Amino acid sequence: MTEAAHRTRLERILGVPLAENAVRQWPQSGEILHGRARIAEVESHFAGLRLGVGRRHAGGDTLTVEWSTDYGDGRVYRNVSIAELVAGEAVRVTDYWGEPFPPPEWRSGLSERLEMPRDGVWPAADALTQD
Repeated sequence: MTEAAHRTRLERILGVPLAENAVRQWPQSGEILHGRARIAEVESHFAGLRLGVGRRHAGGDTLTVEWSTDYGDGRVYRNVSIAELVAGEAVRVTDYWGEPFPPPEWRSGLSERLEMPRDGVWPAADALTQD
């Protein structure tokens, strides 16, 4: 098996390896995944997923990737992943998609609840202000 076959889908999107203890955050569904192995396990449930990488923007220890995917329903989702890098490996990745959604039942036990305090990185709806 080639090295590419051992890589996770996220590693292919980012273009850098994941640290073994990497964390992946999904604010839309309020989930967090701990560890490269768990990330790969969850990815294995997305059989038939098609994706394409648009642009990669690197700046210091931060990498931002714009990419698109089709989960098989013909709808193309536009995504952004932001990775924090240490020694060339992604240690924390946050993926953004469109609107929020509840986590699917099958991921129960694979992911944990991502805490999103009202004034945190992703402000709650009642914390948004009019410009």
